[in-house]
Amino acid sequence: MNYSALAIDLDGTLLVGESIPPANIEALRAARDAGLKVLIATARWKEMAFRVADEIGLHDPVIACSGAQVHDRATGTDWLDERLPEDFTRELYDICNATRCIATVTVSDEVLLKLDGEPDRAGMSPQMRWVPALAVGDGGLPRIAAVQGSKACAAIRAQLEARYQDRVNIFDSIGPTGKLIITITGKRATKGVALKKACEHMALDPARVIAFGDAENDLAMFAVAGAAVAMGQAEAAVKAAATTVTAPHDEAGVGQAVQRLLATGTLG
Repeated sequence: MNYSALAIDLDGTLLVGESIPPANIEALRAARDAGLKVLIATARWKEMAFRVADEIGLHDPVIACSGAQVHDRATGTDWLDERLPEDFTRELYDICNATRCIATVTVSDEVLLKLDGEPDRAGMSPQMRWVPALAVGDGGLPRIAAVQGSKACAAIRAQLEARYQDRVNIFDSIGPTGKLIITITGKRATKGVALKKACEHMALDPARVIAFGDAENDLAMFAVAGAAVAMGQAEAAVKAAATTVTAPHDEAGVGQAVQRLLATGTLG
């Protein structure tokens, strides 16, 4: 086998909703036991990646916030920590505060949740804090913002995208509920940059990494990795950029591809 590590997206790839299919858990534990490094590479915050890693039994660094953060769990340090520009953040917050939407904003040590009406806190993760309105300075500048709501997303695209295209990334993505959201990071924050940084610190050759994903923000990771696996339900551009296409996420496509790799040494 010519590969030494796997870099795996969560929503729409490893997860079905908030759950990991048992076949994916079994395959990744087998990959770990075979000596492969397994890096979670997600648009969500690092604690969510920790939860998934702990359920499987993984201890490798994680790529969080769509590449804005690379965190080494062994030392508790960030190898990469990119933030959104302050002027952009102010305008983004103005749109979110003026428009009905659900916005999650990952700042230094917590995730701000903006939506109309206070949610049931029992259904929120420990890292989340509900806010009736977003304000610059509350927790620091964001690593990533995710916005759901057609009017808010349209306003962000219309009012901000062209003016800030050299400074921010705005990607379509699929959230855990299956609904379209946009994810926003600083321009230098991509899963590709993050994978390079992780490989540099781990003394890994990116050409020996297989990336798994389903959405637009996974393409930069595909470009860096030696091979890429697109999920069966992924959009056409993601499939076209991949080395191979596996089954959909709700059919444990990750597990199927990993088991083939372990059995044959290839993805074919």
